[in-house]
Amino acid sequence: QVQLVESGGGLVQPGGSLRISCAASGRTFNSFALAWFRQAPGSLEREFVAGISGGGSRTPYPDSVKGRFTISRNNAENTAYLQMDRLKSEGTAVYYCAARGDYWPSPREEAYDYWGQGTQVTVSS
Repeated sequence: QVQLVESGGGLVQPGGSLRISCAASGRTFNSFALAWFRQAPGSLEREFVAGISGGGSRTPYPDSVKGRFTISRNNAENTAYLQMDRLKSEGTAVYYCAARGDYWPSPREEAYDYWGQGTQVTVSS
């Protein structure tokens, strides 16, 4: 069983930066792939924005955030991060951390077994 708790959301101006965190419980943290998804206001779907393998060697991103978002993890502290730079207004969403019982990440929402409660990020001037 893995429990995930996100933190660090807030209000940021367009073009600004924000780093959000995901604290995880569990003794086998480094065997789980992690990912960040976001759900925009009024949207029924969660959008994949970053993934990371158990050891951190693979970090896929969709084109919409590639070069602006960076995912990382600290397995010694059971924590993952999403650094978001050059944020755009369409980045306003609830951001969710997710974990799956597999070493390699997936962009598919249904591939993940565990989810946090989400943290709100608002990009607005």
